Amino acid sequence: MSKKILVVEDQEDNRRIMRDLLTSAGYETIEATTGKDGVTAAETHCPKLILMDIQLPDLDGYEATRRIKAKPGLSKIPIIAVTSYALSGDDIKAFEAGCDAYVSKPFSPRMLLSKIREFLPQD
Repeated sequence: MSKKILVVEDQEDNRRIMRDLLTSAGYETIEATTGKDGVTAAETHCPKLILMDIQLPDLDGYEATRRIKAKPGLSKIPIIAVTSYALSGDDIKAFEAGCDAYVSKPFSPRMLLSKIREFLPQD
């Protein structure tokens, strides 16, 4: 059984890059394009891990993360912030919101997969 990863990202090009990377590594992807849709998708699909953009329409990634982490059935899902919003201190904001790791764009595909595997070890 493949491990489901929810990708919350509003830019189609970035979703495609992550989708191609993750599926080639054997993961199943679920996608959401807004913070609200990301929260709903997490509730509906209960993924094993979430890749969360910070700059999103409606709810930003910080608030979407807080809402996901506040739900008892979802609070243990690791969330990795993947964002180009990489000003000094933004990683701290992401951790304070409940993110478990932080990756800035542009990212190295190898580095992102390595970070994912810290939370989802290969079987």
